Amino acid sequence: MLSLGGRGWRAAWRPGRRVRVATTGAPAAPKPQAPPPSQTITVNVDGRDVVCDKSMTVLQACEEAGAVIPRFCYHPRLSIAGNCRMCLVEIAKSPKPVASCAMPLLPGMVIKTDTPLVKKAREGVMEFLLINHPLDCPICDQGGECDLQDLSMSYGSDRGRYREWKRTVEDKNLGPFVKTVMTRCIHCTRCVRYADEVAGVPTLGVTGRGGTMEIGTYFERPFDSELSGNVFDLCPVGALTSKPFAFAARPWELRKTESIDVHDALGCAIRIDTRGSQVMRVLPRVNEDINEEWISDRSRFAYDGLRVQRLDEPLVRSASGELTPVVWAEAFEVITEALQKVNPQKDVRALVGNLATAEAMICLKDWMNSMGCDDVECREASDGTSADLRSGYLLNSTIAGIDVADLVLFVGTNIRMEAPVLNARIRRCLLATGSTPRLASIGPQYHDVTGACEQLGDDLTLLDKIADGKHPLSEAFAKAQRPMIILGQAILHRKDFDAVRAALDRLAKRSPSLFAPDWMGVNVLQLQAGRAAALDLGLVRTGPPSSGKFVYLLGADDFDDSQIPQDAFVVYQGHHGERGASRASVILPSTAYTESSGIFVNTEGRPQLTTAATTPIGLARDDWTIIRALSEVAGVGSTLPYDSIDDVRERLGKVAPHMMSLDNIDPARTISPWTDVPSSGKIQPGPIAKNLDNFFTTNVIARASKNLARGQAELKGSTNSYVQ
Repeated sequence: MLSLGGRGWRAAWRPGRRVRVATTGAPAAPKPQAPPPSQTITVNVDGRDVVCDKSMTVLQACEEAGAVIPRFCYHPRLSIAGNCRMCLVEIAKSPKPVASCAMPLLPGMVIKTDTPLVKKAREGVMEFLLINHPLDCPICDQGGECDLQDLSMSYGSDRGRYREWKRTVEDKNLGPFVKTVMTRCIHCTRCVRYADEVAGVPTLGVTGRGGTMEIGTYFERPFDSELSGNVFDLCPVGALTSKPFAFAARPWELRKTESIDVHDALGCAIRIDTRGSQVMRVLPRVNEDINEEWISDRSRFAYDGLRVQRLDEPLVRSASGELTPVVWAEAFEVITEALQKVNPQKDVRALVGNLATAEAMICLKDWMNSMGCDDVECREASDGTSADLRSGYLLNSTIAGIDVADLVLFVGTNIRMEAPVLNARIRRCLLATGSTPRLASIGPQYHDVTGACEQLGDDLTLLDKIADGKHPLSEAFAKAQRPMIILGQAILHRKDFDAVRAALDRLAKRSPSLFAPDWMGVNVLQLQAGRAAALDLGLVRTGPPSSGKFVYLLGADDFDDSQIPQDAFVVYQGHHGERGASRASVILPSTAYTESSGIFVNTEGRPQLTTAATTPIGLARDDWTIIRALSEVAGVGSTLPYDSIDDVRERLGKVAPHMMSLDNIDPARTISPWTDVPSSGKIQPGPIAKNLDNFFTTNVIARASKNLARGQAELKGSTNSYVQ
């Protein structure tokens, strides 16, 4: 089996600059700094002199000059293969056209991209590519988005000269998400390089050569990566397409909406494609500061969960225990009667779910506070996170900060399962030329795809040893210039969390760079999209817990049973019928993230805005409008003075001003959550609990998805246990 991911490609990889694609919802790209004169050379492209970095290739120089170079195998985030030869250009003094993607620049080069010789050479390459390509464009899911289709219009012929039999290739089984029609494959090897270099799962490879060359897995096995869906976007033809999206729609039929992903706390940039009121697929967008251009399979394939198990009308539980449909006014009347029977200061409790928007949370908090209720909570029962200072619950070093980190210690987190896209970024840093970060992990087995993470053990007392200079990693922290410590959610749930903070305080004294004026090295990796915004707004209990006779659930389904008394009157406001709805006395249907516009704050503290891609289902309404209407009808507490979403966001700006600076990070530089810690004993020995048991079932939308359920069933027991 020929591997394209060995050391050879790394030695030949010449990374160059890539112009970042500016997109709505992503920060504006900073202007690249000009390289020093000693690192630049001047070349001539189509009669125009261009100053380029000497590490660039001819193709990159042509792009700098504004020339359009066709390509199939080249991709700026993958190593150079030079397979397709479609990027041929003419270079002075060269006897024949040159593959521009693999040719390094030389001073004084004269490059021509649009001569008759270049056009004839590209036409010849296209003819050979089409020799064995099937004529099945009408039934190919890549139709309308196919690079081969587009380039054949420019370089293809109106008739073929090949009269022999076309070769056919048996389709491969690459798992539950990847549909294969390998006869369409043009052997660009993008998928092979992606699997090895980005996903870190060297499952795909090349067998044979010439006319018998095939892409496959050699042994029959699935492409068991949590990032497998990105091969659809990389494949320039219809060889690899989405199995759940097969024959569902054509690209030109779909309405495209740019939004933000809410299936984890990274806030990846996505594009939601819809037809009518139905979400048909989810694709990634480019955001260099967060997800580059990748998304996880959970984010990509959970969209079908938006169609099933939805709450589309108000429901009230009758005396017999059955839920019966009612109109909104009747549901509000039942809630009002229940509220007037309790003391709001002592008996009312509100729990906020992980997918709630900032607008809904501030409305609920204001209404609860107006009736004297301070028991508004966004955390699980055992979570010890404090909302006093933002640096105590954010990824302070930022996602892009990993690019400059030289030491990363994971404590109680399996980052591959909890933040797959972040893990891919770490792997990219390790494979890049130059200095690379050292990785180490304390906690459950880190399913490493980087090949370079030191598994120190599963006992958190190792952190005490590192802080006290009794571990080999202590010296590495003392020498590091940009050290990072990433704490998982399991650490926040421990009873000895204060001892963990004390250990970090001691480690900071040993490693001054951990808290530098321009660097905040201690980080918390949030798992849920709505958690950072909830903590920013102070949705934590400020006094003793209420009796819980009346409990208001704002999209809360992952609560602890101890948080809701058995005899409580429960109001559930959400979009899926799950645990919260099963306990509810009254159900108020609300919109999902694809049906409304709302602010989410990601794990690094960056506020971002989702955009409504479809209309609400049935009688569902936006969360903030439901709370606003209920505050007026209930007669308990004050009527909220918000008549539009702009009014709500104006209130948000007063409570948390940073939320109005969309796509920008307000740095949390206060180090006191990690340094001003009284002596609180030693960390208790024992293994660290897991944060997640299943990658595919982290929220109500994912749990309702049939796509993910099928994926979980097929991949269970595979070599990569991220689905266990």
